[in-house]
Amino acid sequence: MTARIIDGKALSKQLREGFKTRVGTLVAQGVTPGLAVILVGDNPASRVYVGNKVKACEECGVRSFHIALPGDTLESEVLATIARLNADPAVHGILIQLPLPPHIDGRKVLEAISVHKDVDGFHLYNVGGLVVGNTIFPPCTPYGVQLLLDTTGTDVAGKNVVVVGASNIVGKPMALMLLQREATVTICHAKTRDLAQHTILADILIVAAGKPGLIVPQMVKQGAIVIDVGINRLPDGKIVGDVDFEGVKEKASWITPVPGGVGPMTVTMLIENTLRSAERALRMRQTDDYQDWEAPVLKGH
Repeated sequence: MTARIIDGKALSKQLREGFKTRVGTLVAQGVTPGLAVILVGDNPASRVYVGNKVKACEECGVRSFHIALPGDTLESEVLATIARLNADPAVHGILIQLPLPPHIDGRKVLEAISVHKDVDGFHLYNVGGLVVGNTIFPPCTPYGVQLLLDTTGTDVAGKNVVVVGASNIVGKPMALMLLQREATVTICHAKTRDLAQHTILADILIVAAGKPGLIVPQMVKQGAIVIDVGINRLPDGKIVGDVDFEGVKEKASWITPVPGGVGPMTVTMLIENTLRSAERALRMRQTDDYQDWEAPVLKGH
């Protein structure tokens, strides 16, 4: 058995074509979706990620605001920038490119972003919303993984899902989103003993540990769906995931490649969340019901 490929590039392209139509509808009604990306410092990898996001915006017709700040920028200046963007009606989404320099409190900065513009889904309100199944903006990577799983036609209800990696960005929100779909979820992490005893039971295995080659064939159940969220650069420059792709694809039923799997979907879901924010802003403007902006809008898409 050789696994079928879950093509994140193809799905991303399909979704972005649909985004263009949604943007056109918004623009026709006087709203141009806008995403502000704040980069503090000169981290080379961060520059690449920001460039990819700006390019995706241009491709879909979303206006991008790229704000590059020096690495020695004071925390108060970053907070002031966010406050300005929170108040700017042309900006529908605000993203802080992580990591931030060590002198800046990342949690404080993320909490400063309006929940209505937190298109990365990192604000405590959005994270808490995942627990009750009512978040405004799902975190982009888990959101993308969910859509990739949908392309396999698999109903996750009742399935054994193992998530390897317990980060606030991927592992924890991924588990919460799958619980909402009634999957049976196990989260493994760096302190988990006998990792293979857990992964071998997984009908769906999602790996986001940041360790190349962590998952080998003998750790995977025959016919499992394997989603590799890891992106690792080897000394020779090659990009690989956390899964031994060549070996595991002979046991899995479906598998994501790296690159070309989850990566493209992360940026695509960022655009989705930005459009969702712009569409909500338009609805509120059309009803002239600004007093209700802070509460009912949190109830759903």
